[in-house]
Amino acid sequence: MSQFEAVLFDAGDTLIRLSGSGETLLHRAAASLGVDPLDPEETARVWRRVLARSSTAEELAKGRDLSNARHREVWTALYTFAGCEELAPGLSEELYALTVSAGSWEAFPDTLPTLMALRDRGLPVGIVSDTGFDLRPAMDLLGLSPFVDTVVMSFEQGICKPAVEVFLAACDRMQVRPERTLMVGDNPLTDSGAVAAGLHVFLLPPPVRTGPRGLRHILSLV
Repeated sequence: MSQFEAVLFDAGDTLIRLSGSGETLLHRAAASLGVDPLDPEETARVWRRVLARSSTAEELAKGRDLSNARHREVWTALYTFAGCEELAPGLSEELYALTVSAGSWEAFPDTLPTLMALRDRGLPVGIVSDTGFDLRPAMDLLGLSPFVDTVVMSFEQGICKPAVEVFLAACDRMQVRPERTLMVGDNPLTDSGAVAAGLHVFLLPPPVRTGPRGLRHILSLV
């Protein structure tokens, strides 16, 4: 008999991710503005600057995942800093709109099969995500929502992981005990906060560009 009664997942880069490379997103955003194809080298340079800055302590401290408005403000400012407006005027706003669009997200190949397998085993599933916009439309579009029992998002809670409150809120909604709940994520700094809430944690390695995420491994634990 499994020691777990429920499974929680992080969302971004665990169950779903933006479809295509960063450069591809920039080209798509520019095309939406009616701009001719961007210079590939300049586009790659801008996206490298986005990636380099987005995960710094300075950026994370800005509270971008605590509200819709703050999320848009922080990310568009970051895109502008990285040079998007030099590529095309208005590109920062257009890129932001694209990244929060439900149609811009894809599920990993093993996401839906894993969620279906958990449902077949009678285990409730929750999502705990640091996000400044609503992920439910993307999950609806990808066919994941029927297999998810609750979604806890930081911008609705006003608090981000690793705070124990977000993990406990998900457990409370599913009426399961934290010590009987498995949290699956990819960020040791945030997702491992579930340990302090009494949950068990399974951390995935960084995702590869193609192929499954490795989610089926958790089925051996439950």
